[in-house]
Amino acid sequence: MKRNILLTTAALAAVFVLGTARGADAGTLWASNCAACHSKDGGGHTKAGRMRGVKDLTAAGYQKTFTDAEAAARIKDGLTDKAGKVRMKAFGDVLSADDISGLVAHVRSLQK
Repeated sequence: MKRNILLTTAALAAVFVLGTARGADAGTLWASNCAACHSKDGGGHTKAGRMRGVKDLTAAGYQKTFTDAEAAARIKDGLTDKAGKVRMKAFGDVLSADDISGLVAHVRSLQK
């Protein structure tokens, strides 16, 4: 359960700059879809983030707990806890595969 929440956080927080144009796109996607919970810097220090128990995506230790594929899957499919409560909505229906890849790269870039 905690790992799923962590992966969700990582996935939303995920966007590594693949190029200048990609970086701008990923930053915009992060700001409009992820920052409300994960915060601008990925630390998760927002009211919504605290309520959902999002993890600090800037922490190297946390970044080591998931692969890029796992982060992409979490962004695409979202996260539901064992009680059936949606912890992170799925973005697979609104973001392209390239957008999701960009977000994963962005999440990786948040590590301090």
